[in-house]
Amino acid sequence: MGQSEQGELSAAQIFYPCMQCADIFFLKADICQLGMDQREVNVLAREYCDDNRRKNKPIILSHRQEKMSKSDPSSSIFMEDDEAEVNLKIKKAYCPPKIVQGNPCLEYIKYLILPWFKEFKVERSVENGGDKAFKSYEGLIASYESGELHPGDLKPSLSKALNTVLEPVREHFKKDANARDLLKRIKAYRVTK
Repeated sequence: MGQSEQGELSAAQIFYPCMQCADIFFLKADICQLGMDQREVNVLAREYCDDNRRKNKPIILSHRQEKMSKSDPSSSIFMEDDEAEVNLKIKKAYCPPKIVQGNPCLEYIKYLILPWFKEFKVERSVENGGDKAFKSYEGLIASYESGELHPGDLKPSLSKALNTVLEPVREHFKKDANARDLLKRIKAYRVTK
């Protein structure tokens, strides 16, 4: 989206980001998965949301990497992932104790779980502090940075919340033969290592 060497933008440089943003909004998706290489389009879409007081904005989420990779399916959570896949991906996700910066598990909670459920419930044993519900990201961060909340307790609760969000999508694919067929065709085009 940057300027050319002459300091002028070509029509393609102007229209392509607009078309990418329009695609985000035309789909009316709750979640739009964008990689760091699409950051400028993401910023443009978020600014549009701010200007038009739109609540749901596109976000960038990644598992320990600057760029999402479609060739590495373990680096992202897909809408068609089953419960076991989500659990495994979150279990393997980068989530160092007491570290907030660059922590993808905390990003999922901040940008998906808290807006969706208005709280993040952590289920843990009494020995580990008992169950706790976080109503704000700031409260979650304070608990995480202090070590009161450990990744071993955060990750299973995050998996449970993500699976709750994805369950209606899974049901749709189970019940709708056309949706299953489309998903099968899309998966055939997926690039993997």
